[in-house]
Amino acid sequence: MAVRPSLVRGEPDGFETRKEYVHDFQSGARGGPAMTSVRLGLRENLAQFSLLVVVNAFVGAMVGMERTILPPIAEQEFHLSAKTAVLSFIVVFGVTKALTNYLAGRLSDRLGRKHVLVGGWLVAVPVPFLLMWAPSWTWVLVANALLGVSQGLTWSTTVIMKIDLAGPEKRGFAMGLNEFAGYFAVAGSALATGFIAAHYGLRPEPFYLGVAFAAIGLFLSVFFVRETKHHVAAEVKINGGPPLENMPTQREVFWRTTFLDKNLSSVSQAGLVNNLNDGMAWGLFPLLFAAAQMNLGQVGTLAAIYPATWGMAQLVTGAWSDRVGRKWLIACGMWVQAVGIVLVILASEFAGFATGAALLGIGTAMVYPTLLAAIGDVAHPSWRASSVGVYRLWRDLGYAIGALLAGVTADAFGLAAAMWLVAALTFASGLIVAVRMRETLRSPTAQGA
Repeated sequence: MAVRPSLVRGEPDGFETRKEYVHDFQSGARGGPAMTSVRLGLRENLAQFSLLVVVNAFVGAMVGMERTILPPIAEQEFHLSAKTAVLSFIVVFGVTKALTNYLAGRLSDRLGRKHVLVGGWLVAVPVPFLLMWAPSWTWVLVANALLGVSQGLTWSTTVIMKIDLAGPEKRGFAMGLNEFAGYFAVAGSALATGFIAAHYGLRPEPFYLGVAFAAIGLFLSVFFVRETKHHVAAEVKINGGPPLENMPTQREVFWRTTFLDKNLSSVSQAGLVNNLNDGMAWGLFPLLFAAAQMNLGQVGTLAAIYPATWGMAQLVTGAWSDRVGRKWLIACGMWVQAVGIVLVILASEFAGFATGAALLGIGTAMVYPTLLAAIGDVAHPSWRASSVGVYRLWRDLGYAIGALLAGVTADAFGLAAAMWLVAALTFASGLIVAVRMRETLRSPTAQGA
């Protein structure tokens, strides 16, 4: 007897009807022509899954090109002294990405995943040109608004497509591979642009890489990526699911993911705080390192250590969550992040900064793919993409909240005070998960029932 994915640890699944919300999934589940060759699993979809890993690497590389050099550009070229003003590009990026994440999930359910992915790459094309030629900081903010929209469409869609292909058994491993590719590329891009800037200047040379990233990502998405919605229909057919009259509306998905479901809402708040501290690290770490007399090459290396550790460790932590469960990896990961931030605050030399950044990366790796896998555990396949979109809305609003909070606090009380505040919030988020969230990973016996 199949276990319905919507019934995790006794959670209710009764909702009002909304026919258009599930039409595509139900028609596919009845066994249309597109269903005849669809199979779930990483091995069964290895070529397409691997291609999506590569595509997401280019998605990550697009945002990585900013991590080392935009704060120095703000201070040196546009003469912004207030930390709040310097971090304004992260606020713009975070808000636009968060809102687009929400729309991306919904659009993926209604229009198909590939269309949304290609649209995201088209939005990305002007970004490197705007950054290299921006005559004022306003143009940098416009570029980051476009980058946020692009990241919301592309990264959300690659996450959703990999969940579609992997099926329920290897979901954590699939998310680990996805986030590894994205954040290892963030690190590589940050390191590369820092190196180029140290040798050739802050603009325009470092952003030439962005032109190549956008061109290759768009080419692969248009000509080689295939639609995955039929895999969702196959999963519904295999596992069963709630009848049409019990399917949720978009509003119900939003409120359940945000507040009402203890598991989904715990995941959403942890994602928000995770990216809150990432927004702080993105904006304040380069300034802190420079204040400690690190040169631009060292700043670039330190800026790369955190996402590189984060990216590589996810190869282990995503699969690990498939074995040991989601809850305690998330809670402990938040606490490890808090310790990493504290080490960076207390350090004064390169080695101390590197150790704290690496520990922050390890903690984030424990959390990031596990949060996405937990969403996949709880949400039914027919509304999973929309739930992922709601989660990513809150998660990436953390960028904006973190940048604003860190900037205002740093201007009022200094860099260290801002970082102490963020460390405390991160630790508290782990406590919320420990107290409120239940384990979402079904036992092997249940999965095979």
